[in-house]
Amino acid sequence: MRMIQCRVLKRSAPGLDRPPYPGELGQRIYQEISRDAWLQWLDQLSVLMNDHHLNTADPAALNDIEGMMQAYLFEGQTPVLKAAAAKK
Repeated sequence: MRMIQCRVLKRSAPGLDRPPYPGELGQRIYQEISRDAWLQWLDQLSVLMNDHHLNTADPAALNDIEGMMQAYLFEGQTPVLKAAAAKK
């Protein structure tokens, strides 16, 4: 089992088996994010998609999702949809 120093959990934890996302971002996630942290992100994503009715066929929604994913995984931010934040 591959162990990594997880940026989200801030400790050593089992890594992912393969990059979960395409390109350089997927490689970065593979190298820096643990399996448990990735599963936490997927839980967050599910809530966001249901609460905000995000459609993954919409390029704008995919762009928002990718931004929230990076903020959550690498900046320690709670994922917030830009449009939802603007309404508050």
